[in-house]
Amino acid sequence: MSGTHVGFMIFGILMLLLVLRVPIGIAMFMVGAGGYVYLSNGALLPLLNSLKNLAYARLSNYDLVVIPLFLLMGQFATHGGLSRALFRCVSAFLGHRRGGIAMAAIGACAGFGAICGSSLATAATMGQVALPELRRYNYSGALATGCLAAGGTLGIMIPPSVPLVIYAILTQESIGKLFMAAVLPGIIAMLGYMLVVQIVVALKPAAGPAGPRVAWSERLRSLLLVSPVLLVFLVVIVGIYGGWANPTEAAAIGAAACGLLALTTGGMRMKGLIDSAAGMAQATAMIFLVLMGADMMNTALAVSQMPAELATWVQRSGLSPLLVLASILLIYIFLGCVMDSLAMILLTIPIFYPIVMGLDYFGMPVSDKSIWFGILALMVVEIGLVHPPVGMNVYIINRLAKDVPLTETFKGVIPFLLSDFVRIALLVFFPTISLYLIHTFK
Repeated sequence: MSGTHVGFMIFGILMLLLVLRVPIGIAMFMVGAGGYVYLSNGALLPLLNSLKNLAYARLSNYDLVVIPLFLLMGQFATHGGLSRALFRCVSAFLGHRRGGIAMAAIGACAGFGAICGSSLATAATMGQVALPELRRYNYSGALATGCLAAGGTLGIMIPPSVPLVIYAILTQESIGKLFMAAVLPGIIAMLGYMLVVQIVVALKPAAGPAGPRVAWSERLRSLLLVSPVLLVFLVVIVGIYGGWANPTEAAAIGAAACGLLALTTGGMRMKGLIDSAAGMAQATAMIFLVLMGADMMNTALAVSQMPAELATWVQRSGLSPLLVLASILLIYIFLGCVMDSLAMILLTIPIFYPIVMGLDYFGMPVSDKSIWFGILALMVVEIGLVHPPVGMNVYIINRLAKDVPLTETFKGVIPFLLSDFVRIALLVFFPTISLYLIHTFK
């Protein structure tokens, strides 16, 4: 059996293990180790030699320190009540409109994503904050849960973003440039979701009644309370891209600032501090386990030569670059049915990245193409968090809204998915959307 066939067999076995609900990190490690032994003619010694360096080679990477620091930022924001302040601020400005509470939930998700970096954490936290308000104003179950499930994806779309950090490490790309490139697509995603709410309530006015109008003095007071959150976001993003601090230093500053905000304005106490540290440790352990599993599997795939042969075949096939890109994006959507966003990035980038870099897209240089593809991949991975049958964000929100059937939540997500597809098409044909800020602030 050729190495390419072994590579495809590895993927087939991985899919089977995922269907059997084997954790993704363990599944990737098992099939990677098995494939490596098979490609070594059944010898265990090469695998053992690889294993003795695998964990150290990955976990000694200094750039990975930003992951627990960004997760700690999100934990401080959650336990310190910053999420509630964000929701109240946006609701003060938009809540008096029809559908305004739902739009406020989306805006608060974007604000929380600016200090979190995790979609699941954003969905869970903002769901706890916004769902009671949405139900109090008699929003339909579909709109209430759908807007929060979709809004949760802004947690990884708005920088800082853990999947973007992983993409940067895998491709040796600049974390600062990727964060800067994600800003405009993230804002467009937020505005697109708000537009969807407007369309839904225009067609079904009873789905999103208007809330009370808030006085300007109260609006300004709520804005003042969340202004430190905006300052933290600017310090982290501008600090990294401007060269004032490397990603790890900027993440440490952001985590410390969020911790101080949570203590001084959010009322976080010792229990919240301990819970934040424990939540960060658990999430970091999970991510690093997936990282090691992906490294084992990618080592086996590299030995099989499947990624290199596949890239060569695509370049020689004469297929249109846009057709190849569309196929890759469809594969991401399919993979979103069986695995989470982080696993998709770790598993596919070593295969798809060389293919995309070897093709011509609108005459872009390799550096621009690398950033553009990273943002595109992130956006398609984000869809996997809300589309059936898995849609982790959908299940999280539906678990919080016990009175809303799961089918109703998925129906509520569909209009937001249409917005996602429009945004992806815009980014495919207009790469400048993601590259504008990078070229403007060189």
